[in-house]
Amino acid sequence: MDRNSPVPLYFQLSQQLEAAIEKGRIAPGSLLGNEIELAGRLGLSRPTVRQAIQSLVDKGLLVRRRGVGTQVVHSQVKRPLELSSLYDDLEAAGQRPATRVLRNTVEPATAEVAAALGVAEGSDVHLVERLRLAHNEPMARLRNHLPMGLLPLDTEHLEATGLYRMMRSAGITLHSARQSVGACAAGPQEARQLAEAEGAPLLTMQRTTFDDTGRTVEFGSHLYRASRYAFEFQLLVRP
Repeated sequence: MDRNSPVPLYFQLSQQLEAAIEKGRIAPGSLLGNEIELAGRLGLSRPTVRQAIQSLVDKGLLVRRRGVGTQVVHSQVKRPLELSSLYDDLEAAGQRPATRVLRNTVEPATAEVAAALGVAEGSDVHLVERLRLAHNEPMARLRNHLPMGLLPLDTEHLEATGLYRMMRSAGITLHSARQSVGACAAGPQEARQLAEAEGAPLLTMQRTTFDDTGRTVEFGSHLYRASRYAFEFQLLVRP
């Protein structure tokens, strides 16, 4: 803590605690102790500690539980809008990603899927639907359609790693994508899968991805928990 800095001590403390939570140095479920203990341990006043804790409670990183104390909850994942996979982003953030395959099958292409993949409507396409978890908590439901014969898609491998990582291992060079982000309310099935209340807000993302030859390699239609996930944009002034 820099007492000579113009930055308030409570803000310095909240920033350090937030960084420790996001990097996994303070694990979800950990107890911070009460304000008196923290103030004594850190050499700060109790109001300073209380203000720092409250700022993190407001961000959803901490929760006050009666009879338990102040507890760390899972931090919200902030994902930059770039051509990367959720698996890689979670792994880089120290979030311990895991995957549960819900469906891994072949089905006829709908008009939307056919247009995205550049195949005939009704022709066979591969469907992979997965639940992506972090710290054993559901984060997103991922639904991907891929052209037939693009790469082996066995369930065991899909549960062990990310789809883009599998593509790269198969010699596919991802180049670009078209992507749209929106929102919807969780229906009964989505609420069950994502451990949210029915009607809870969800982020939606559709992405059509191309390799370096211009071939379409996947059409993704994904749902993310808005309570646990956010997309980050970098905006530039047009010259």
